[in-house]
Amino acid sequence: MRSTNGVTLGMERFGDPAAPVVLLAGGPTMLSWPDALCEALARGGRHVVRYDLRDAGASTTVDPEAPAYTLRDLAADAVALARRLDDRPVHLAGIGVGGMVAQVAALDHPDAFSALTLAGTRPVAPGPVDDDLPDHDAAAMGRLFALPAPDWSDRAAVAERAAAAAVILGDDPAAARARAERVFDRTPGTEPAVQMANQLGMVFSRLDCRPRWRERLPQLAMPTLVVHGRHDRFFPVGNGEALAREIPGARLLVLDHAATAIPDAAAADVATAMLAL
Repeated sequence: MRSTNGVTLGMERFGDPAAPVVLLAGGPTMLSWPDALCEALARGGRHVVRYDLRDAGASTTVDPEAPAYTLRDLAADAVALARRLDDRPVHLAGIGVGGMVAQVAALDHPDAFSALTLAGTRPVAPGPVDDDLPDHDAAAMGRLFALPAPDWSDRAAVAERAAAAAVILGDDPAAARARAERVFDRTPGTEPAVQMANQLGMVFSRLDCRPRWRERLPQLAMPTLVVHGRHDRFFPVGNGEALAREIPGARLLVLDHAATAIPDAAAADVATAMLAL
């Protein structure tokens, strides 16, 4: 746990604290980053720190149904945490909604970061996408939103809902079930709104995400890796391709056998690409 910007951020470390830092912003919880990837980065000589965004995991939770902060506040959390961890610029990585946080943090505070990794994300905020970006897969979203809501205070029901969603999205249902159980166990209390925010990251769609940042992406001058699953139905791969085109010199790593989550089988390849930045 680390107090930053007046909030407490839940965090976990891997590797030697004296090594260069790789800071992993959750999407929204730290468990969006698989253990296998964190361990591979640590074996590669990095001090890996993964953390929960506000209103997720062990971080400060106030009112996930009406967040009183903005995307810029989440970006400032990443900057403050990076500077508390090391007096050198750190490698910042964000996955899903954490990737949106990472883009804004790198744009607003480029001196705090030495490299950037963006996984399974897109260059615009939640809501309607730009005409040139592929939106969520309509058929998959129809099936996903048709799933009955679980009792968010029931661990088993929440885990089964996560497994059913994984089948629709093309992810491993067993891995999704296990991760949902771990997220549930790390969530303070069983209040339904808090559990739903942790599992679905719904709080993020209520944040103030203005002004737009996509048009600023060509300003990024740090080494950048974009990672995207070939079969991602939530943020189709065209979103990752757009990020890689618009960030100067960015490398695109498409995971041919992945969807929304980074599978353990791809952890070594992703770690190798991140360590090369």
